Amino acid sequence: MVPTVTATPLPAATHQTRRVLVTGGAGFIGSHLCERLLEMSCDVLCVDNFFTGARRNIEHLRHHPRFELLRHDITFPLYVEVDEIYNLACPASPVHYQWDPVQTTKTSVLGAINMLGLAKRLRVKVFQASTSEVYGDPETHPQQESYWGHVNPIGPRSCYDEGKRCAETLFFDYGRQHKLKIKVLRIFNTYGPRMQPNDGRVVSNFIVQALNNQPITIYGDGQQTRSFCFVDDLVNGTIRLMNSPDYVTGPMNCGNPHEFTIRELAEKVIALTGSRSRIIHQALPQDDPRQRRPDISQAQELLDWQPTVMLTEGLRRTICYFEQLLSVGHRQEFAEADSSREA
Repeated sequence: MVPTVTATPLPAATHQTRRVLVTGGAGFIGSHLCERLLEMSCDVLCVDNFFTGARRNIEHLRHHPRFELLRHDITFPLYVEVDEIYNLACPASPVHYQWDPVQTTKTSVLGAINMLGLAKRLRVKVFQASTSEVYGDPETHPQQESYWGHVNPIGPRSCYDEGKRCAETLFFDYGRQHKLKIKVLRIFNTYGPRMQPNDGRVVSNFIVQALNNQPITIYGDGQQTRSFCFVDDLVNGTIRLMNSPDYVTGPMNCGNPHEFTIRELAEKVIALTGSRSRIIHQALPQDDPRQRRPDISQAQELLDWQPTVMLTEGLRRTICYFEQLLSVGHRQEFAEADSSREA
């Protein structure tokens, strides 16, 4: 039975400024989190190794007096002084996490150990960005936090799926053994501005293909389902969990429970962009889940959280971002940023 608590509002600015570490802070979700924390008058230390993060995501924050950027790989220990830790560092799209699967597992497991070790030394709260992928190709629908999952431990996606599952294990063992204050959020499909156009995720894929009037690629028959959460809603849920009472540890689902087929998403993107793209089909990748939809009862009850941005509005805002990114003036900037990141 999940205990009931009074809903926790987003914290207002206090006289004592909190210094907050965000690993993966130059990434898609991380950059939005850094921005929100600055709005809450926190000092933010953004840590990223720029494997998938991009400097353009945080360029507008670079001269903020309470923002600091540190290039660092969290598979190595980090020695800093902070009041809270949000651990978001890990490639999250199949294109990126399968490119170097060993490093992906290291980032999830060694990264978790290093951030937990830092939190233990400082005696501070630590947040883990987990994923709906811990459920694998689920045999229950929608997915509740009590479901243990249906995951292939040796497949091409397991570096990410099992890496995140192991990270959760470490968080709860540190919580039990060292009385550490932990928070674990299972993030379902999230989209919005600052996604990378080449990350292989379905929303960015479809938008880029539609804006270029290229064929929109659907894997399988397109009847597999996903639930898409706009990044602003996700960040809101993240901060609410971090500021909930200590006994609310998670793991907690965070996502939009409105479910769409992949074909419905493709048709909506074509309509919103006015694209001439046609839909084509390719083989379904191995271990690709057929259904994905969160049960968010815990988040609603314990955090007073639920998504407010529906898919059409969120897609419009995301399309505007990609239109600007793919414009003539930004193509060279994007190419140079990619080249710098790979160097």
